[in-house]
Amino acid sequence: MKPAGPAKPAKPAKPAKTAKPATSAKAATSAKPATSAKAATAKPESRLAMIRRARRINRELAEVYPYAHPELDFRNPFELLVATVLSAQTTDLRVNQTTPALFAAYPTPEDMAAAAPEELEELIRPTGFFRAKAKSLLGLSKALRDDFGGEVPGRIEDLVKLPGVGRKTANVVLGNAFGVPGITVDTHFGRLVRRFKWTEQVDPEKVEAEICGIFPKSEWTMLSHRVVFHGRRICHARRPACGACPIAPLCPAYGEGETDPEKAKKLLKYEKGGQPGQRLSPPPDYPGLPAAPLGARTEP
Repeated sequence: MKPAGPAKPAKPAKPAKTAKPATSAKAATSAKPATSAKAATAKPESRLAMIRRARRINRELAEVYPYAHPELDFRNPFELLVATVLSAQTTDLRVNQTTPALFAAYPTPEDMAAAAPEELEELIRPTGFFRAKAKSLLGLSKALRDDFGGEVPGRIEDLVKLPGVGRKTANVVLGNAFGVPGITVDTHFGRLVRRFKWTEQVDPEKVEAEICGIFPKSEWTMLSHRVVFHGRRICHARRPACGACPIAPLCPAYGEGETDPEKAKKLLKYEKGGQPGQRLSPPPDYPGLPAAPLGARTEP
């Protein structure tokens, strides 16, 4: 047996290659948000997780807007019904600036039912689409006078039979004049619940049905106010103020708008931006300024 020869010396290890630093241009174009990899591998949100997140958003909004309320001025169910019909395709502010003269002239359904169409049209002209709206107001006033003893009914089945009244208007009236819980699906509410990934539905009645299945009935009316308040003040349609949003950590759409905190603050509206609100007679707990009457100032 041959004796083992001397061991061959090990080859020196090759020095590791130094990584080349990325050029600034390449780094700028190839950098990805820190959450992108996580988002790509994250499991789809379960319905239970979505419901928990949705209810947490509602609780957070309740703290941000403890004073949330309907932004139409009204003193009784008839005034709220009329104001809600007038609010189509215009702002609540414009309606609130128009209704004082309207209700001074026609304070009851009987009075409005007997109005001359051209005089009614002239009073509501500032709200737009005044001929169609006047026709609806005359029709619903006559129906209230003839079929309901001059009183606004407190059932959705009766309200939606009135001219110019759909489920949105009916839910506004029921929730705020009669204390009957309801979801109000206007443009702000629909936009936000889709941003929040609570629903993918677009049809208002389908949106209403899905959101009703997420929250307890007792929350429906105030949930509607909170979401609409948030949509009007922070989560705007074209440029949401993401950098100033108190529920940003819970929002799947964070980053669609301005994320810089200082720039986002400049996008805030109404009391959140130090501006007057939409009601001429806001509730006592509203922290902002009341709106000015029609013609008192130039709107921005």
